[in-house]
Amino acid sequence: MMPMHDTGSVRSKLILMAVATTVVALLTAGVAMLLLDLRTFQRYWIDDLTTQADIVASVTAPAVSFNDTADVAQSLTLLRVRPQIVAAAVYTANGTRFATYVRPDVRAQLPERPEPAGYRIERGEVVLYRDIVENGERVGTVYLRSRYGVLDRALSYGAILGGVLLGALVIAALVASRLQASITRPLEAVTDVARQVMLRRDFSLRVPGKEKGEIGVLVEAFNDMLAEIGRRSDALQAANRKLETEMDVRQRAEGALIVADRRKDEFLATLAHELRNPLAPIRTGLDILRIRSGDAQATQRATDIMERQLRQMVRLVDDLLDVSRINTGKFTIKMGRVELKAVVNDALEVVRSYIELHGHELVLELPDRPVFLHGDATRLAQILSNLLNNAAKYTNRGGKVMLKGAVEDKTLVLEIADTGIGLAPDMLDSVFEMFVQVDSTLERSNAGLGVGLSLARKLVELHGGTITAHSEGLGLGSRFLVRLPIVVEPEPPTKPTPAAFISTESYRILLADDNVDFVNSIGALLTAMGHSVVITHNGPDALAAAARFCPDYAFLDIGLPHMSGYDLARGIRKLPTGAMTVLIAVTGWGQEKDRQLAFEAGFDHHMVKPVRFEQIEEILGTGSVVKKLRT
Repeated sequence: MMPMHDTGSVRSKLILMAVATTVVALLTAGVAMLLLDLRTFQRYWIDDLTTQADIVASVTAPAVSFNDTADVAQSLTLLRVRPQIVAAAVYTANGTRFATYVRPDVRAQLPERPEPAGYRIERGEVVLYRDIVENGERVGTVYLRSRYGVLDRALSYGAILGGVLLGALVIAALVASRLQASITRPLEAVTDVARQVMLRRDFSLRVPGKEKGEIGVLVEAFNDMLAEIGRRSDALQAANRKLETEMDVRQRAEGALIVADRRKDEFLATLAHELRNPLAPIRTGLDILRIRSGDAQATQRATDIMERQLRQMVRLVDDLLDVSRINTGKFTIKMGRVELKAVVNDALEVVRSYIELHGHELVLELPDRPVFLHGDATRLAQILSNLLNNAAKYTNRGGKVMLKGAVEDKTLVLEIADTGIGLAPDMLDSVFEMFVQVDSTLERSNAGLGVGLSLARKLVELHGGTITAHSEGLGLGSRFLVRLPIVVEPEPPTKPTPAAFISTESYRILLADDNVDFVNSIGALLTAMGHSVVITHNGPDALAAAARFCPDYAFLDIGLPHMSGYDLARGIRKLPTGAMTVLIAVTGWGQEKDRQLAFEAGFDHHMVKPVRFEQIEEILGTGSVVKKLRT
């Protein structure tokens, strides 16, 4: 149906014309059909009543001839089966009322004498007189009075007619709405284009379609007019643009030189500051070594300080070189299958001392099961270390730094959040640009060069991912979301992981292998390194030891007696502290399906025999994101 607000359009008028014509035609036809139906109804009603009177006359004729009043009265009472007949009477030939019938629920007066045969309609009722004939001789008259339901008939027919009329109007409106499109669509297209031209001043717009007749001539003329106006407008604008372009080029060049010069000065000043910061403690450490060379404790402390500051300088120089290689197209990454926890561990190893130095609390929430990425492990760790270093740098001492991970539709989502100084809304996009600093005030001495986030974004994009910055405002902390495609999707549930750094202190280690010589020799080496070691040779003993010992690491042979290494791993995971144990599968099977079975059983790492002790040392150093704690 047409919109109510569109009554002045050509479309509305065409539909209104079709609907109005339909209404007039339907009303005329409906009135004629109603009159014809009422005429037919009256004829039917009179015929039916006449037939009923003939039946009464035929039944009562013998009784009237023999003057049997009781029989006639009994015959009249049979009319009660016809509820529309309200009264009846039988008269003798001389006009005397012989017998009567009146419905109990009706008050009716019967005529004293009969009228000539015939009928009449009065006050919504039909009165009928019919002669009683016996052997060709008139012996009396039948009188019938019946309700005449012409009003009910008219109302019923009118309701049907109204429903038909309404349905016909709807159909007519729909048909008219479709048929008028051939006329109104071109006109609407012309008006729409005219409106767009007025609003946008775009003279390249044209009315589409190839219409015929007068409307086609109108559309073609309108398009030609737009083309002519457009040519004249383009000629005028071209002259203006030429003049404006010359002025804009000159102004932009001057502005770019000013911005570049200012950024260069800021970068050189910050670079000098960043290089002097670690040089000062290194110089102090050298003085300690020179003056207190015999003090082992002071020497060790000075060496630790110098190593930490040297790593900071190396990291700074590496970031600058990486940015330069990326910009010159000389940067390459080595793609391969990488496990998330190993990447996070490497990143934490880089930023551990820096976060400890600032006294921050680190909160980690990572998936329980392994998550595999296709990328460069070193560069992925560099992404996380840059973001974690940035979070620690711009958070006041004693703040909180969070690293969370979750899998969403085969995509790994890493969130690095802090409770630091936050980001202004206008910095959320520009913070990833080269040499842009969030806070370059003198009060914050470690403002940085502004290359860490830029490098992180470039590395994320090289891995087919995205990185975005979020913040509620200044002083409300910031969040960086990194999205990377994954190779194998882990089980959905995730649990918070205790936030403790990897350290060089001793671990609780469980060894389970039925090769006694191998497991005892490995246990002896680990014990010599200061670790607490429990050795078992079958699955049930290993599970019992895990429940009692609460190991940080468990090296489990897959082919154990009485219980396979897969079932043992599942059993350990069900223990109260099982989620905190780093599980390493030790097996002679090294195919990809064997690795997948191990990871599905709950293992964090997969080692193929023969195992070198260096591999075990590497697992202890980099195989876990955090040191597992007992509940």
